[in-house]
Amino acid sequence: MNRFKLPLSLLLAALIFGQASAQDGKTIRIATEGAFPPWNSVDTSGKPVGFDIDVGTALCERAKLKCEFATQAWDGIIPALNVGKFDAIMAGMSITEKRKQVISFSKPYALTSNYFVVRKSLGLAELASHLKVNLSSEAEEERGILQALKDDLKGKIIGVQGSTNAEAFVREYFGDAVEIRTYDKQDNLNLDLVAGRIDAGLADYSVWKAFLESKDGAVAALYGPRISGGLFGPGVGIGLRKQDKELAERFNGAIEAIEADGSLKAISLKWFGADLVSN
Repeated sequence: MNRFKLPLSLLLAALIFGQASAQDGKTIRIATEGAFPPWNSVDTSGKPVGFDIDVGTALCERAKLKCEFATQAWDGIIPALNVGKFDAIMAGMSITEKRKQVISFSKPYALTSNYFVVRKSLGLAELASHLKVNLSSEAEEERGILQALKDDLKGKIIGVQGSTNAEAFVREYFGDAVEIRTYDKQDNLNLDLVAGRIDAGLADYSVWKAFLESKDGAVAALYGPRISGGLFGPGVGIGLRKQDKELAERFNGAIEAIEADGSLKAISLKWFGADLVSN
């Protein structure tokens, strides 16, 4: 009666071990857009480079995974993951509830980092850009920083790209204090900021970086705290198929490791010139 107990237990152990080591020896194919610098782009040889690629390389090393990057057009990147063309996505992809309906995510490896940029000619009182406001926090200090920002921008014309989280934030938190102007493209917002038709704009730091480093961007500067959390979501994560839970666990452990030893922050400073990863 009991002669099958030992073989069955061995079979179960083998199945468990097989699941635990399912990724060992397999090349993990990571999709990136290759057209969103400094998050990701391609060099002159066609090789993917950027923040996502450096982070992914560090994560695979820590997780003891063999990985390779390949580019994929943004519109097809999630379908390509789900049909098995790739095993993961690292493409500056924000974790959103809509995306979580069709894929899962690792824990964030970067934060959404939204900043106001203002025309220098406004002469606003200094409000340091090293400050941080997490909209998911209940900290009194952070609410005070946000109120100070609102007071400073009262009566100003604020530009945002339409149908974005930036627009939703400005309407919710500043709508009774500022005039809001929406744009179809960030480039058009930048043009109006340079021309003085608006006083300030709100967007992700990675969007502002190239503008502020340009000749036209010399008329403007970052103003106030980094704004994250809340309606901006928890951050940027690795997109994964819902069933690939073991791979998600390995990536999560690796993210925690490179956060703890400072490697993740160093990669952020390399590509963004700022810490976009620390809470």
